[in-house]
Formats: sequence, C-alpha cells, structure tokens
Amino acid sequence: MSSDQSVPHSNPGNVTSILSLCSKVTLDGTNYNDWICNIKMALRFEHKEYVLETELVEPDTATPEEISSYQKHSDDATKVACIMIATMNPELQRIYEDYWPYKMHKELTEKFRKQERIERREVVKAFTNGKPKDRESICTHVQRIHGYMERLRKLEMPVYEDLAVDIVLNSLPSSYDQFTLAYHLNNNQETLAELHHILRTAEDGMKGKGLLPINPPVLAIGSGKGKK
Repeated sequence: MSSDQSVPHSNPGNVTSILSLCSKVTLDGTNYNDWICNIKMALRFEHKEYVLETELVEPDTATPEEISSYQKHSDDATKVACIMIATMNPELQRIYEDYWPYKMHKELTEKFRKQERIERREVVKAFTNGKPKDRESICTHVQRIHGYMERLRKLEMPVYEDLAVDIVLNSLPSSYDQFTLAYHLNNNQETLAELHHILRTAEDGMKGKGLLPINPPVLAIGSGKGKK
C-alpha cells in the first residue's frame, strides 16, 4: 500500500526536476548545441534519452509485452516532448508543439547543422587570424583566444592546447619578439592558462620599463620638411 502511494508523489517531482534543469537553456535558434546537450543530460539521468533516437511506431498486432513496451515509450515520449517544447522560445513552440521527440530532434538537428558549420567557420577564422586590437592588453587578447577555444569545443571541434599556445605566440606584436624567442629557446611547454600568466608578468614589466607606449609612434619616412 505504501509503495503504491509513493509513485504519484515521485513522478511529478522527477518531471519538475528535469524541467528545472532543462530550462536553464531556452532554445532560440542560436544555441542549439547547448540546448540539446542540456536536454540529453537530463533525459539520460532519467533513462529517457532513447525517445530521441527511436521513432514511436504503434504495432498493428502485438503481444501484451509489446503493447506494454509501446505504452511506456508513448508515455516517456509525451513527457519528453512537453519538456522540449517548454524550453523553446514562443516562435519555435508554435512550430513544434505537435511533434514527437524523435521527429523534433531529427528536424532540429538538420535545421541547425548548417548554422553550426557557418558559426564554426567564423570562429576558426577569428581564432587563427586574431591579433591584439590597438592598445589592447595582451591578457585581454589571450582571454579572447581562450573564449574561441571554448566555443569551438561546444561546436564539437575541440582544439589542442599546444595549437592554442602557438596561435597566441604567433599573434603577438613585434614588441614581444624577444619574449617569443626566449620562450622557444627555453623549450617551454606551458598550457594556455600558464602562458597567460607569463604574458601578464611580461606585460607588466614592459609597461614599467616604458616599452609599451600608450599611443603607438607614427612611422616617419624621409627627412626634413617633406617627411611623412
């Protein structure tokens, strides 16, 4: 008797917990990877992730076991569909409110895959070609590079730490040539975080010695009154 009474109280609590976790990310068309990762993590905990990968098909003739299995799949899919819809913005809710999770997941993946490729291409371009902005702190530049790394990781394109370090070193302005040379001569193998710390120390030292002017000097060409 006591076990029968415990079921009604546990299920709503579980659904509330899942919804609370999933609602941390609301799908708006720009954050599909974050959203589906959140959804899958919550469903995996509740052993319901299978409804995203397996289509719900009603059997024509089936054994009692198959009917019971179908009913469980249907119940799980209904709950998951409600959670997925509840964590979308209103525009997407109107589009997918009548979808089962399997079809919803398949269509959303195809829809946003192209957007992911475009974003990944833009992030890779910024990551590999980025240079410190005018009068920008090198530490700020390194933090931006680290942000690109994190974004690529979320776009399922993880970057090796050594590659990130090399990109940072190659992006440094000419005032850091001596620093870069010493780094390579010492055969350092720092992580990006460690390189960030070393560069902060180097930047503070160069500022103290007046080697990093606030306003970059104008390059003079020629001599006398006609110089530019």
